[in-house]
Amino acid sequence: MRRKLAAGNWKMNGCAPALEQISKLCEGLADGNANATGTDVLICPPSTLLHRMSERAGGRIALGGQDCHPETSGAHTGDLSAVMLADAGASHVILGHSERRADHGESDELVRRKARAAIAAGLTAVICVGESKQERDEERALEVVGRQLAGSVPDAVTARNLVVAYEPIWAIGTGATPTLEEIAEVHDHMRARLEERFGGGIGRGVRLLYGGSVKPANAGEIFGVENVDGALVGGASLLARDFLPIIKALEAAS
Repeated sequence: MRRKLAAGNWKMNGCAPALEQISKLCEGLADGNANATGTDVLICPPSTLLHRMSERAGGRIALGGQDCHPETSGAHTGDLSAVMLADAGASHVILGHSERRADHGESDELVRRKARAAIAAGLTAVICVGESKQERDEERALEVVGRQLAGSVPDAVTARNLVVAYEPIWAIGTGATPTLEEIAEVHDHMRARLEERFGGGIGRGVRLLYGGSVKPANAGEIFGVENVDGALVGGASLLARDFLPIIKALEAAS
């Protein structure tokens, strides 16, 4: 049985005062505001906060990076390796987010190389896929997501070191979301492709997240969709008071 996962991507937000939100999140999980017994909680902050957040969280929530370099070390000014993220307290890393693909020209092959490095360092790779508005309008969403999935996911994965997040680009931070039927169609497609490639054990075990304008108001119905094992949440994960109801909704759907 796949455990649910509520993942928060803070993107380029948060300085030292934001660490208080982690304390509030941990308190909310502990005092019954959200029963996370069957749900894993992950926060991916800016790398500048990762070590301090690890100390603040005390193992009560998982932490991750937002990107990593495919090499372990070397002359790569400004980059961070997967080994460095693990050393700072990370257990996961987001890879191939549409903002990285668009702003930095990241290809599926580069994402695959990064995922290999992450897995070698003992991290779980959270690989993002998703179509643009034009691709959705042209009815090519399944084609695009399938291609990204095939190109971005390395061969040496297990259900423990891979998470896939479907984030339609046109829904990220816009307030728009696909219909429940559209979400189900893409998640069912991803599940089928993973089972076809890796077999039933791994293919059925990999957690599939939905991301794109997830908020307390729509979380419950999204989590009721088959093959949606949680969410990759952006803005609504920055404040504990917004993220806790999403976690609670995910727990209720378990």
